[in-house]
Amino acid sequence: MKEKMINWKNTTAAFWNNRTKAQRLIFIGSVVIIILLIIAIVFFTTRSKYVPLYNNLSVQEVGQIKEELDTRGVPYELEGGGKEIKVPEEQADSLVVDLAAQGIPKSGNIDYSFFSENASWGVTENEFNVMKLDAMQTELANLIKGIDGIQDAKVMINMPEEPVFVKDAKQEASASIVINTEPGYNFESGQINALYHLVSKAVPNLPAENIAITNQYFESFEQTDAKGSGNNIKDAYTYQQSIKKDIEKDIQKRLQQMLGAMVGSGNVIVSVTSDIDFTQENRTEDLVEPVDLENMEGLPVSIETIKETYEGAGAAAGGAVGTGDEDVANYQATDEDGDGEYEMTKETVNNEFNKIRKNIVESPYKVRDLGIQVAVNRVKSADKKDVEYLTQQEEMEVEDGINSIINSIITTSIDGEYAEDVDPEENVSIVFQEFNGTDSTAASKEPSIPTWLYVVGGILLLIIIGLIVYFLRKRREDEDEEDEEVYTAQSQLEVPDFPEKEESEVTIRKKQLEKIAKEKPEDFAKLLRSWIGEE
Repeated sequence: MKEKMINWKNTTAAFWNNRTKAQRLIFIGSVVIIILLIIAIVFFTTRSKYVPLYNNLSVQEVGQIKEELDTRGVPYELEGGGKEIKVPEEQADSLVVDLAAQGIPKSGNIDYSFFSENASWGVTENEFNVMKLDAMQTELANLIKGIDGIQDAKVMINMPEEPVFVKDAKQEASASIVINTEPGYNFESGQINALYHLVSKAVPNLPAENIAITNQYFESFEQTDAKGSGNNIKDAYTYQQSIKKDIEKDIQKRLQQMLGAMVGSGNVIVSVTSDIDFTQENRTEDLVEPVDLENMEGLPVSIETIKETYEGAGAAAGGAVGTGDEDVANYQATDEDGDGEYEMTKETVNNEFNKIRKNIVESPYKVRDLGIQVAVNRVKSADKKDVEYLTQQEEMEVEDGINSIINSIITTSIDGEYAEDVDPEENVSIVFQEFNGTDSTAASKEPSIPTWLYVVGGILLLIIIGLIVYFLRKRREDEDEEDEEVYTAQSQLEVPDFPEKEESEVTIRKKQLEKIAKEKPEDFAKLLRSWIGEE
């Protein structure tokens, strides 16, 4: 057994000595990696996986759950600044059910279920009002926490006291709300309005203007009006700029598509600027119009005709009063004979007209003016020898076509109130210019290789050559080391013959004895006597 161990040791040592330095390092690294991999597999397979039991807890709730887990002897981990508790995955479900059966965690707040569970006759009115207010705050906070993007909410409601006398005006309630928002979540104006509306309707006699909402970073959420424009300057500016950008983007997209189909998508660039009037107007118009617009007549509703005739003595003179040649104006004419005829016809017509009432709400914005800038590539085609440009006649034709399209868009886009004051020719600018990247030389058409690419290619080539030289030299050194190791091993294996080894030892002893006999004859004599006595 001992000889086998020695042989195995010698074989292992010979194998290790015959390896190069690089092979030794690779072997050691492989062994270390395998050992680490085994340790990692054992660690992760035997380690219990912890999952969240509760999160976003208060300090009081964490203390209750921690005490119960310590009593049960359940291992746990606290994370998230002490607001999240993790337990082993295999125990998580049962723990949630057991803790819920015991009413844990208890937040310390009460809701409306408290009154049905703890109804008694000994509660005073003040105590009841306090519990009612606390329950209302808790229910409203739970309602807000259910909204997407809100992790937690704290609600403080100030309810005014009931007036003693009937003639006293009832005061309004107020509310302050602090919400913990999720990181990176942005609320839109409509969501903020809905939150204000929700709180206002949940609390009696609470107008929206008496509500203050902030987040955990003391950023205030302001309510916006129904049209989306903010109550403050920042919201109004954002709203107006978004409308302006949408209008410009829409017109630019349509022009780019039409002009691109005419001269090529890569040969035209369109830029649009707009002037928007955001003045809003609400007015009421009461109009009266005839039924027959052509004849400007109404619809007859009732007609009354009165006719009077008389003939005989004492009749009034005929004709209009005071219209004779010798009559005095406005004086009744007289008839000398006293006999005459009298006739009068009177007709009264009641017409009905159209009565129109218009409640007009103007649009939230009007396009007051448009400015359109168009750049056209004047290069028609480019080959290896020469570049062909648009002629003056072709530029004029392209310009006329672009003007007709743009004038139509300007006429239909600008509001009618301002259309008369806008001259499309002054608002349009067309430029024919050679675009960057279109060279007048043949190289403009051929794909050119940039200078930096040559530099990078040269560096990579040098690196490749250096690596090849390094590997060749390394290979040569390894071969030389192997030759030396083989030679050393062979020299070590050459063992001299036993007779030569014995002759060498006899010679050495002989020389030692001669030296002793010359330097110390007495000692040499004693040594001979001892040898003779032993024999």
